[in-house]
Amino acid sequence: MIELPSSVLFACTWNAVRSPMAEGLMKHLYGAQVYVDSVGVRRGGETDGFIIAVLDEIGVDISRHRPKVFDDLEDHSFDLVITLSPEAQHRAVELTRIMHCEVEFWHTLDPSIIEGNREARLEAYRQVRDQLHRRLIDRFAPPTRPGG
Repeated sequence: MIELPSSVLFACTWNAVRSPMAEGLMKHLYGAQVYVDSVGVRRGGETDGFIIAVLDEIGVDISRHRPKVFDDLEDHSFDLVITLSPEAQHRAVELTRIMHCEVEFWHTLDPSIIEGNREARLEAYRQVRDQLHRRLIDRFAPPTRPGG
């Protein structure tokens, strides 16, 4: 079994879609076993309502999430930084110059670029949610607690 890191940071471009989705899923799966946070490279925007909806479908509430950037972090010591966009990968690699941490790039589609009716867009968000869910379990092993 793969040992969980004690802290994981998820990063994407705006911290409004992919990284908060990954943060919410990681907390849902592994609870208090690991400290989890998320950030974006750029400041602006609000948490995307579609991620709130698709995570709510599986019992994950991230309605209180407020986007933040790397500079907003109170603590910069993470065991693992998982980046979900090329821009975030570049910023995370810069971080490794001042702190020791492992960085992984998980290329993840930004579902907010998908056009169409509400159901078509929700389906794109569900696909990203499910992809991240599988990646987390593949990377960190199935959770040991119920609900995960």
